[in-house]
Amino acid sequence: MSHEEYVEKKRKRAAEVASGMLDGSIHYLEGAIELSSLRFEVDLPEDDKDFLAFTGVASEIDHLPIGETRQYWSKEALERHEPEVQESIKWAKDFSLSECKSIVARFNA
Repeated sequence: MSHEEYVEKKRKRAAEVASGMLDGSIHYLEGAIELSSLRFEVDLPEDDKDFLAFTGVASEIDHLPIGETRQYWSKEALERHEPEVQESIKWAKDFSLSECKSIVARFNA
């Protein structure tokens, strides 16, 4: 696979994740974490506004039981953190929804 093919594959994945975040098929916070991790894979400047938004979200929620790590948390801890997870979803959408839409528009070819 060439570098260009790799970048195109990662850009397509970014559009899929962002689209899923918008339609609810991908948990918004899990999607934000994945978009943050894709930041250096899509061959854009390091300070790209759209991807930086998700890096910010990911850094604010890294203490929460989100994604695969949930399996290692006790039921009690998950229940205790759920209100914060819900508040974080609301905040993350307020903070990054326009960037999410932008990623879909940029890479959904």
